[in-house]
Amino acid sequence: MQKKSSTTDLLNAVQTYFDALHHCDTKKLNEVFHKNSSLFDVDEGKIFVEPIESFSKDVGGRVSPESKGQEPEAEILLVDWLSSSCATVKIRIRAHNNVFVDHLGFVNGEDGWQIVSKVWHLEKVIG
Repeated sequence: MQKKSSTTDLLNAVQTYFDALHHCDTKKLNEVFHKNSSLFDVDEGKIFVEPIESFSKDVGGRVSPESKGQEPEAEILLVDWLSSSCATVKIRIRAHNNVFVDHLGFVNGEDGWQIVSKVWHLEKVIG
């Protein structure tokens, strides 16, 4: 069992991720992602890798779900503790009509809990 403060801090970092995407807030996004992290997906058998710097620019250029009046729709599906300072968090999040499932690799280092990798999948499109 993890220490309560460690769990609380990890869940707060996940909430920062949720808030960053809902508001398209690159400051929050860059706080929760490690500067050397990358994002991964596969499309038609080809692996897509995007550094956080590129993803942050992309998010900053989006119309935020908040600005369109969309209520936040995000949930934690699973927290898998590798150690007291490493965890994988599986989440589901909606942005506009897209629903994504992400596996977020977190480490607790000198800057607190940060995402070091993200593997994501577009689960469904609504409407």
